[in-house]
Amino acid sequence: MAFARPTGKHRAPSRMARKSASIAGVAALATTGVIGTLASPSLAAETGAAAPESGTVTLESTGLSTAVAADSLATEIADQAAAQEQEAEEAVARAKAAAEAKRKAEARAKEAREARERAAREAERKRLNAFVSPVSGSYVSTGYQAGGAVWSSGSHTGIDFHAATGTPVHAVGAGTVVEAGWGGAYGNNVVIKMKDGSYTQYGHLSSLNVSVGETVTPGRQIGLAGSTGNTTGPHLHFEARSGAEYGSDIDPVAYLRSHGVTI
Repeated sequence: MAFARPTGKHRAPSRMARKSASIAGVAALATTGVIGTLASPSLAAETGAAAPESGTVTLESTGLSTAVAADSLATEIADQAAAQEQEAEEAVARAKAAAEAKRKAEARAKEAREARERAAREAERKRLNAFVSPVSGSYVSTGYQAGGAVWSSGSHTGIDFHAATGTPVHAVGAGTVVEAGWGGAYGNNVVIKMKDGSYTQYGHLSSLNVSVGETVTPGRQIGLAGSTGNTTGPHLHFEARSGAEYGSDIDPVAYLRSHGVTI
């Protein structure tokens, strides 16, 4: 009696069909990069392969492990290269920032140094152009053009500052010494040609501290007060002149005040 094979959806797959399906499943797993465990001991038996004790099938000949490892190594190398490149860029940026900070610091230091130098030059300029009283802390004891027989011209050609013998006498401003020594009625005297072309004279000195040709600055000690020459007692005779000649005298008080000296 012959049996007819069931058809349609109720027909069971043949052994050959089951084998083909199992192989197709393995191929699909290999294509997706998945190497897994297949619960098909019959596949191993039917293909003649020895099934592992755990019941798994190992795909040894696909080359997928090598490809995955190579791709992973390439990715790691690329990441390292990118990290090194970023680190190098950051190092360059830090070096540029440090160089810029150094440049700015040097520029600030230069500006500060130049400002100090300008201030020092200005202070020196002011000092050299400044005027001081010839005797510190003193006062005028005899005024300009005071009359009397004691003066050969009939009047006082300068002013007298109260000063005891040995009191320091200072140059009232910057200039050059054109006379230093005995001056007749003026006794020991010093004459200075000032920077503005005027002249100042210091008479009756007990001693001198400068010589002809010497350059002096404001406040420089040029001698000590005394009573040499035509005098009735120790004091400083101070004159201001528009020229070197005797008789070119000008008001010493006005002269000093015009240069900022308070008398």
